[in-house]
Amino acid sequence: MTLSGKARVAGIIGWPVAHSLSMRLHGFWLDRFGIDGVYAPFPVRPGGLEQALRALPLLGIAGVNLTVPHKVQAMTVLDRVDDLTRRIGAANTIIVAEDGALEGRNTDGYGFIESLKAAAADWSAKGGPAVILGAGGAARAVIVALQDAGVPCIRIANRTLSTAQGLADELGPDIEAIAWDQRAAGLGDAALLVNTTSLGLTGQPALDIALDDLPPGALVTDVVYAPLRTPLLEAAAARGNVTVDGLGMLLHQGRPGFAAWFGRDPEVTDALRAHVLAGAG
Repeated sequence: MTLSGKARVAGIIGWPVAHSLSMRLHGFWLDRFGIDGVYAPFPVRPGGLEQALRALPLLGIAGVNLTVPHKVQAMTVLDRVDDLTRRIGAANTIIVAEDGALEGRNTDGYGFIESLKAAAADWSAKGGPAVILGAGGAARAVIVALQDAGVPCIRIANRTLSTAQGLADELGPDIEAIAWDQRAAGLGDAALLVNTTSLGLTGQPALDIALDDLPPGALVTDVVYAPLRTPLLEAAAARGNVTVDGLGMLLHQGRPGFAAWFGRDPEVTDALRAHVLAGAG
């Protein structure tokens, strides 16, 4: 549609950012609602994040998403941060308030839980322990979301044990750090296995983990969505476990930001999913 001089502008800041599927995601919703607005990519080098964020109110931009490598650094720039985002320690959604203040939120955990609900209706947070592979920004959001959902125990396996232990110490007594070479041993009573590492991502090595001890009723999910069916998900599906790909998390995490910037509460539909996938190359 043709933009007017009153068009609402939002976008995504990252480095790099051209590969992001968020433009297709928000573009679909803008077309769906007939909104006079645009969602644009803003490539910003790590050293320029503060300048870029401070420019948003001056440029009349309603807000932005943040992607790698900016989510943690943004916490030092934001004027207001809600309690959930502070616990996670990273922001992925910035809203420019009416007074020009930068408000930070993290919707990654929300997107993760909503994707599980949508794809695996029988999954219950209280069904048993969760095993998280990785201890980066995505892991932090997933862990806090699972805590709030009522998961009784969370185990973090990371290639650097001290990083996993630091995260466990920070986020609570219901979290245990385990060594990377013990990752398969922690699966025996797990109800959920989540890969938050880049292993399995296109161009990266596959995730190496034996699933022999994983209960057949456990849910397996991967935050990676390129490829959509990672080697982990293929292996889990082959042994009968229910699997959830990473695209749903991307789609659902975008909803709160779109509602704040453009004033409409969007839905995640099959048509949206197909549209976004068509741009995944």
